[in-house]
Amino acid sequence: MKRPTQVDVARLAGVSTATVSYVVNGLAADGRVPISEETRQRVLEAVQELGYEPDARAQALRSGDTKTIGLIIPDIRNPHFWEYAEGVEQEAHASGYHLLLSSIALDLKYGEDIFKDLSRRRIDGLILASSFIGQSEEAKKTIIHLLKRRLPIVEVSSYYNIDCVVSDYWAVTMEVMDHLLALLHRRIGLIYGVAMPELAEDRLQPYQESLRDAGLPVDQELIALCGPTIEDGYQAALRLLQLPSRPTALIAINDLLAVGALRAAADLSLHIPTDLSLVSYDDIPMAKYQVPRLTTVSKDAARSGREAVKLLLARLRDPDRPRQEIRVSPRLIIRESTGPAPF
Repeated sequence: MKRPTQVDVARLAGVSTATVSYVVNGLAADGRVPISEETRQRVLEAVQELGYEPDARAQALRSGDTKTIGLIIPDIRNPHFWEYAEGVEQEAHASGYHLLLSSIALDLKYGEDIFKDLSRRRIDGLILASSFIGQSEEAKKTIIHLLKRRLPIVEVSSYYNIDCVVSDYWAVTMEVMDHLLALLHRRIGLIYGVAMPELAEDRLQPYQESLRDAGLPVDQELIALCGPTIEDGYQAALRLLQLPSRPTALIAINDLLAVGALRAAADLSLHIPTDLSLVSYDDIPMAKYQVPRLTTVSKDAARSGREAVKLLLARLRDPDRPRQEIRVSPRLIIRESTGPAPF
């Protein structure tokens, strides 16, 4: 069935297409265009009867405003980033904007291509919820080009000296280590599952510093570098837990890794937290439904997403405002997966 046009609405209402355009674009409601209320209502009735919908692309071309925000996340498989996207979408929707979502799948070349493609689209602003893209020289060139175009961009990290929402894990990782050391754990393993090692240094470095402060060695054998998936966590945990002198506690840098570690411990007939304590990061929804419930670190990704949208819309309203930075403090949530070290 043919989609109704402004011509069809004009014919049914007995008015000109210009009058229809004025009404559907809201120019008649506030008196900016002298159209009688009777005529305006006749046009609106025709719009409803025909099911006419204005062409969003054409409206965007006329106004320069697409009411669309772009969002790039690093890994669509990780529920942590769904929560970012949920927060962005909630705030965007409440402000009358739509969300255009892309995932770079933790692949640098693919991520660069996605980033370039999104930068060519007609969007009102862009949110980067991926520090991964900050490792790319090509991405930096694209960012510079977009900033020259004065496209509002907000990071959920801090790479480009632009508006950002920042959550640093350093202090809370020291708190995680204090928690485990207070439980008398002395061999603490780290499942370091990242696409690039530098992406989680705010967990690795305080882990190492805390061990040194406690007079304990930094044993490289206890740091398992791997990817960020559940299977990666499973394999890394197996390696650590089968060492001749196995760790009594593990820190996984995301909850998916911890889910894999839970399975590895079960396969080795280790009970959590009696034989092994486990701490992770992100507090994804499934963390509190595991057996046992995961002790984890939350930085409230949904809130970070909402704050990012607020920053972006403020930049849209005032392009020349000073750079803004919002800090969201992560917090340690102690549940059932940590307990005293076994003796």
